[in-house]
Formats: sequence, structure tokens, C-alpha cells
Amino acid sequence: MVCTGILDTQLCDLGPPRMGPHLGRRQEILNTSEDLPREEEDDETTQEVPRIQCGDGCDPQGLEDNSQFCLQRIHQGLVFYEKLLGSDIFTGEPSPLPDGPVGQLHASLLGLRQLLQPEGHHWETEQTPSPSPSQPWQRLLLRFKILRSLQAFVAVAARVFAHGAATLSP
Repeated sequence: MVCTGILDTQLCDLGPPRMGPHLGRRQEILNTSEDLPREEEDDETTQEVPRIQCGDGCDPQGLEDNSQFCLQRIHQGLVFYEKLLGSDIFTGEPSPLPDGPVGQLHASLLGLRQLLQPEGHHWETEQTPSPSPSQPWQRLLLRFKILRSLQAFVAVAARVFAHGAATLSP
């Protein structure tokens, strides 16, 4: 099993991505970004962000054997980010636009999280740390870091879903 770095996340190789010619350039950009130095993450909000890793069963064999573990891991990540988007980092001053993209993103995460969890079945979620209250001067930087981390997490989750959908279609 081969593990590859995808943005800021590790995931077992799902095989070559199926992409059209218009996405090829974007993939080149993503591949070259792996050589760039990583930003130091020294605050508690971004140190323990969820990452989909090789042992999470999101590789092709893991998905065939039992996809529940992978889906549970993605669900845990969505709960984590949903909690952050509802924290004072995003609700405090300087305030984002009301009914803006952050509110829509929060609602989308909630909806996706509910879709992943079977009705009547409650997955145990890891203890999600509540972020400590932030100062107004910290919030803009924290928002950027959290959204960038969420983007990396969602990119990997989307790749898992795309692979799963490709194996289901004839």
C-alpha cells in the first residue's frame, strides 16, 4: 500500500485520479505545492486538526472490506470543523458577513454530517476540544488557518467519495 501526501493530509493511494484536461493543470499546481515549506502550526486550534490517514480504511481495499470506519473518520472531521465554525473564532468580531459563506459552509457541514450518519445510529466521536476564547486580533489568522485545513480535509474526503462512486457505477 502506497501513501501519498495530499495537500496537508496523508491518504493511502486511491489510484490515479480520473480527471479531464481542464483539471490537469490544477493537479500540477497541487503536486508542486508539496515542495513548498509548511507553515508552522503553533496554536492549539490547528495542531490537532483531523486528517484522513492510511490506517483509516479509506484506501480501495479498506473501502471494499468495511467502509464504515472511513465514513466514521470523515464524520469525526466534519463534527470537528462544524464546532470550530460555530465558535467565537467565526462568530466574534470582526464579524464575517451575516448569511455569508461561513454560515453557508457551517450549514453544509451539518447537512453532510447528518447524511453520513445512519438514522438511529450514533457514532462515538472523539473528544473534540473546544477552542479557547480568542482575541479579536487573532481571529482573522485563525479563520484563515482553519479554512485552509478544512479545504485540505474536504479535498481528501472528496477523493474518497469519488473513488467510491466510480466503483459503484457500471
